[in-house]
Amino acid sequence: MDLGLNGKRALVCASSKGLGLGCARALAGAGVDLVMNARGAEALEASAAEIRADFGVDVVTVAVDVTTEEGRACLLEAAGDVDILVNNAGGPPPGLWTDWEREDFIKALDANMLTPIALIKALVPGMMERGWGRVVNITSQSVKAPIAVLGLSNSARAGLTGYVAGTSRQVAGKGVTINNLLPGIHATDRAVSLDKGVSEAQGISIEQAKAQRAAGIPAGRYGTIEEFGATCAFLCSKHAGFIVGQNILLDGGGVNATL
Repeated sequence: MDLGLNGKRALVCASSKGLGLGCARALAGAGVDLVMNARGAEALEASAAEIRADFGVDVVTVAVDVTTEEGRACLLEAAGDVDILVNNAGGPPPGLWTDWEREDFIKALDANMLTPIALIKALVPGMMERGWGRVVNITSQSVKAPIAVLGLSNSARAGLTGYVAGTSRQVAGKGVTINNLLPGIHATDRAVSLDKGVSEAQGISIEQAKAQRAAGIPAGRYGTIEEFGATCAFLCSKHAGFIVGQNILLDGGGVNATL
């Protein structure tokens, strides 16, 4: 399928690995030039080099912490006018509701709500002026079904979801869509970390921990970054202009809900 994206330019946050990398590679495969961001320069440069070699697109790398004002300013200056924005950031640490103080919530909001909103505010006006744009926010299945130990993430990502619900409908008439992708467990470093934690807590192997987790997913497996990226690329495509303000689960059926 021709996605109609050849020659477009995208900013993809946290794209040196994991779901962000999956999105960057899928967009590059559709002919999109990239601005890739991550905090770690080494992994970022390695991923960018592979994308240049595999797809022949232009790739600019910006190794900054996008949750800081200085980092965002540097990233936006390097990005310039982009047609596509993919917001992504790692989730805050797990814990219990009694563990978190105001400072913990502020950090979570900065990373998973306020930074995406700042980038939307900075880049969407230009998209509206040009009459076309796409924003995809990577959030979490916890927006649909909260995960008790991820209360910081539940709170911050739910706030972003509410912001997108209202904002997306105000900009759609200018050819700009904003939607959210809600991942469940995927085969990423985050999954390895979670499985390692279960392995240590229960005295089982990492393979057993993974099998145990996969058994709770109706699809019977973890998702891949390739299929996640392909969904992101479709949401950015010329075919998705009538999809506005939606929350799309990619969780293998893990959230048991009718709607």
